[in-house]
Amino acid sequence: MSNITNDTEPFVLFELAGTTYGVRSRFVQQMEMVEHITPVPNAPPAVEGVVLARGQVIPALSLRARFGFEKIPYDLRARLLVVNSGGRTIGLIADTAREFVRIPAAAIEPPPEAITGLSGKYLEGIATIDGRMILVLDLGEVIDLGDQQPVV
Repeated sequence: MSNITNDTEPFVLFELAGTTYGVRSRFVQQMEMVEHITPVPNAPPAVEGVVLARGQVIPALSLRARFGFEKIPYDLRARLLVVNSGGRTIGLIADTAREFVRIPAAAIEPPPEAITGLSGKYLEGIATIDGRMILVLDLGEVIDLGDQQPVV
């Protein structure tokens, strides 16, 4: 039992299109409300533009667009999660984000083979905590736009 307790990691949980996602908190620099986004010409479709976050200009990536969900207007619950992965800082726009949890490594299962194609490539795994399913993101895959123009 003590092994599981020691082998937990904090995650920031956020919602997108009614589903709960998690990202390891060590990658999250800050969370803030979504305010003014400045569009950037010829940006990849998922890149909404750039934002000024604590004096730093960073690209803002719409997770709804990235994952192929319907775009909705941002409201007061929308959050910008400023993350750093692979030496890149980027803002991820989620519907809501307000929760922090510790997830035992043993609770994270690999994604089922049935979704390992395009939709599954963004997932590191799936955790079930207290009967609640959490899709754990692979940040490297999420911010890698492949053959599209690179995220700033």
